[in-house]
Order: sequence, then structure tokens, then C-alpha cells
Amino acid sequence: MDRKLLLIILDGVPWRNWERLFGNLEGWVADGTAQKWKMRSVLPSTSASCYASIHTGVTPQEHGCTGNGNVFRIKQPDVFGQVRKSGGVTGAVAHSFWSEFFNRHPFDYVRDVEYDEPESETINHGRFHSMTGYGMANQMTPSDVDLFATLTNLCLKRGLNYGMLHTCTLDSMGHRFQHDSHEMDHACFVMDEMLAPFIPKWRALGYEVIVTADHGQDARGHHGGRDPLQQEFALYYFGEAQGPEADTVIDQLQLAPTILSRLGAEIPETMRAAPFLG
Repeated sequence: MDRKLLLIILDGVPWRNWERLFGNLEGWVADGTAQKWKMRSVLPSTSASCYASIHTGVTPQEHGCTGNGNVFRIKQPDVFGQVRKSGGVTGAVAHSFWSEFFNRHPFDYVRDVEYDEPESETINHGRFHSMTGYGMANQMTPSDVDLFATLTNLCLKRGLNYGMLHTCTLDSMGHRFQHDSHEMDHACFVMDEMLAPFIPKWRALGYEVIVTADHGQDARGHHGGRDPLQQEFALYYFGEAQGPEADTVIDQLQLAPTILSRLGAEIPETMRAAPFLG
């Protein structure tokens, strides 16, 4: 495999916050460097359920993850596994749920916090955090610049073809402060500022880059249901492919087959949605 792509997932950012608060990403859309669309999540629009759908391309009703309290090793084919079957190298810097879904369950704090397994059939290079103890008084989230740097380190040292990064910072801030607040505005501004310097670096290393969310949040910091604030968010694409018209709403189930198509990996029969980049 000679193609490379990074998927950056900023957890819990509703559509209304992207254009208003992510000035660097919007600047790249304005000058034509990036393309942007609205994406709609699966239901329930709950974090773990969305994670599983993002990488399998099937609904929670099919893969079976009904929420954050129901995490297990997913049975359906997934992006990591398909990239490996095509000879690619995979890596993830993410919440521990991703390791449990796509590598092994349950999560072992010592074994699984950091691993390099060249022969793995799914994730070769994992750097995970569990957020154990998470609550309103303490978010238990790593610094996002450290996460972006860790992914970059894996790209440079391990030669990833496919890398995925997931951060819960903004989701946690939304639950804590809700969305009509100075704290939430500032958190989005800081995320945009931290992420921005890495995108040109990743592009210079030959990666296509997708920046998106798993779901949105409503004004009270809630998600899980069908409300557009809870389901809808932005997707930014940096690369040479062309996508649909800018006003197209993309289904979250299209993300997995799109990633595989861009990498030149086989799309399994279970991923029935059409890729949106060509």
C-alpha cells in the first residue's frame, strides 16, 4: 500500500460550532485548500455507538453497541482490518474504547495503553487512554497537542498508511459547561489553534487528512437522540479527491468505505454505503 490517510475525530462538536469557532479550518475552506460537508451520525448518537459505526460502516442496530456501557470486540469487518489485509500499516491514538472494539477486549491498562504489534490483523501501533475517573469535577483528558504530536510521532517512526486520532476534550467540555458559554467557545478556539500547525505537516508527509466529529451536542450538552444538534457536525477533507456538492449531507456510514477507497483497500460487502470521495 502506497497511499496514506489520517482521520482526526474531535468528539462531540455540533455543526453550529465549526463555522463559528474553528477559524483555521474555515480559512482553509475559504481559500480552497479544504472541502467541507455536513455529516449526520447514526442513532443512537452516543459516543461508543458512533465509534463502532465510523469504522465498520454499519448501524448500531447491526453491530450491537447500544451505548457507552456496552463495549465489546466488534465482529464486523472494520477499517483497520481491511487496511491490514491490503498490506497497510495502521495506528491509533484514542480513547480505550477503540482498542476494545477493534483489537481486544477488555482493555488492560498495562498491556494496551501502548503497544507496537507489527503482525496485528487490526491495529499495529496503539497509544490509548481510558479517562478512568471521568466526571464533572475532572475531565481526565490528555492535552490535545500531546495527542496530535503522538500521532505525528507514529507517522514518522512507524510509517503509518492509516492513522486515527480521537479526542474527547470538546465532548467533555460540552457536558460540563454546555454550549452557550465562554468556556465552550474558548475550548473550540484552543482546539482549532492546537490542531492547525499539524495539518500542513501531515500533508507534507503525504497524508490525506479528514477532520470531523462522531456526533454533535445540543445546547444543554446532550446527545444520543435524533435532534439535529445532536446528530449533525462538519467534515473537512484535505486532499486531491473531489467530493459532492458543498450542500450535500453525508451519512456517517459512508465514512468507512470512503477511507478504504482512498487507501486502495478492499471494501467488504458489509459496508453498503457509497464512498463520497472520488
